Amino acid sequence: MLQGFVGWPEAAARRYLEAGLWEGLTVAEMVARTAQHQPGKLAVVYGDRRITYAQLVTQSRQLALGLLELGLAPLDRAVMQLPNIPEFVTTYLALNWIGAIPVMALRAHRHAEVRHFISASGASAYFIPDTVGGFDYRTMAQEIAAEFPSLRHVIVAGQPARGQTALAKHANDAADDATQAAVLQTVRPDGGEVSTMLLSGGTTSLSKLIPRTHNDYVLNARLCAQAAGFDSDTVFLAVLPLAHNYNLASPGMLGTFYAGGTVVIATSTDTDEIFRTVERERVTVIAAVVPLIANWLNSRVPGRFDLSSLKVVQNGGARLAPELRARLRTEFGCTPQEDYGTAEGLINMVRLDADDELLLESSGTPVSEFDEIKVVDDAGNEVADGEPGELLTRGPYTINGYYNASEKNAEAFTADGFYRMGDIVRKRGRYLWTEGRRKDLINRGGEKISCDEVENLIFGLPQVSQVSLVAMPDPVFGEKACACVVLKPDTTLDFDELIAHLRGQRIASFKLPERLEVMPAFPVSPVGKILKRELRDIVAAKLEGERAAHA
Repeated sequence: MLQGFVGWPEAAARRYLEAGLWEGLTVAEMVARTAQHQPGKLAVVYGDRRITYAQLVTQSRQLALGLLELGLAPLDRAVMQLPNIPEFVTTYLALNWIGAIPVMALRAHRHAEVRHFISASGASAYFIPDTVGGFDYRTMAQEIAAEFPSLRHVIVAGQPARGQTALAKHANDAADDATQAAVLQTVRPDGGEVSTMLLSGGTTSLSKLIPRTHNDYVLNARLCAQAAGFDSDTVFLAVLPLAHNYNLASPGMLGTFYAGGTVVIATSTDTDEIFRTVERERVTVIAAVVPLIANWLNSRVPGRFDLSSLKVVQNGGARLAPELRARLRTEFGCTPQEDYGTAEGLINMVRLDADDELLLESSGTPVSEFDEIKVVDDAGNEVADGEPGELLTRGPYTINGYYNASEKNAEAFTADGFYRMGDIVRKRGRYLWTEGRRKDLINRGGEKISCDEVENLIFGLPQVSQVSLVAMPDPVFGEKACACVVLKPDTTLDFDELIAHLRGQRIASFKLPERLEVMPAFPVSPVGKILKRELRDIVAAKLEGERAAHA
């Protein structure tokens, strides 16, 4: 067992096993099981490249043997910073075949983050592309490798630099299927061993490492696929980073593989190219985020592309306003599906057959009946249904601790093992309505302003494309609210018009923004989340500049 990993209490683990939740399969074996049933079915599409399930299993096993020969071993950690290409899929599965643990870095991460991932995980290998978007990952890897003698291998999907090796050269295609299976059986990880290390949000500090086991990650993929209605006819379009939990397994790539569908990897994030792909590949499901969806709705996509295959557009990362969900349904002719959760575990999804109130307004319900959820006040006491509070959870696919982080674990988990989500929600039965981050509420002189509530109201203005309500410093109240907006083309909005609209919604006056910032675009994370911290810094700097000018 990996040192620094905190597993489930024995009684809970026994209960999940006896209930049939944990199948004892590794992630790679889950894909191989699907391949046995439909070997010739397309598993991965990337432009003109087509990979069947049988080919995917063979290619990943060949790479796994090559990585063993290179010296990688079970429980070795490997930072994976590959973009959305087929090599991402084969490398991820290859590491899982041999019990090595991929640490899922994102394409946008640079020196500071990658150093942290290598140091925190003790990684001995680092997988990178050669160049993407004009950035040379090989040069960064050379600089970082010089600082970490324990980093024995830098493996490049493309042309390697000095001291690095090419990923393609590590595939061992000499061994037959029987030999592959025999060798891989000798290093097969147990289902309770760590399969994948995901990254915590990390928008305010360096990410913590989230250890997901084979048992719980296969379950995560299975439950989310079921909640999304995935089956062998599903054609899932991966636009967002595959290294992120949402696009990897919630349901994402692994959920599609569990159900026997096809993963189409987008070759571009350009709106026209995405919907050409939808039309060409007959895509049925897209996983997206608020900024993407807002842009799509403002781009007249339905009139220019055949969207008849598209059944569902999922949204994750931040709550999609009811107005935008309704527009997806009427303008795109598909069902909006809210997907709210965390890389640490708990996933909530709105069921596709839910009534309109739930479909258009809620944040979903847990994907497992074994997910335990509580909504508590600041003292840790459960609040009544409909009352706001912090969401706590524990269950069969929610971690019991970050990797090698005892101090963080003491803060993040209750004494009885519930994970503190840090989100303010309201609960009605098992359905949830999110109201923003616990630490992100604006505290205006003791009055708490829910950013989510006010943002949804601002979305009612027809000229608003994106909105984010953030706190700005104030010498009297401590904090006041500033509305940051991105407008639709050829529209305008002034402060008086904003306030008149909000007063018309009859909300409490203390919730009204006291500043409006119209911006060309918002800063976003690698997975499309609006970086409110950066927005707050921008607004604070403007305020400071204005004060200095009037001093």
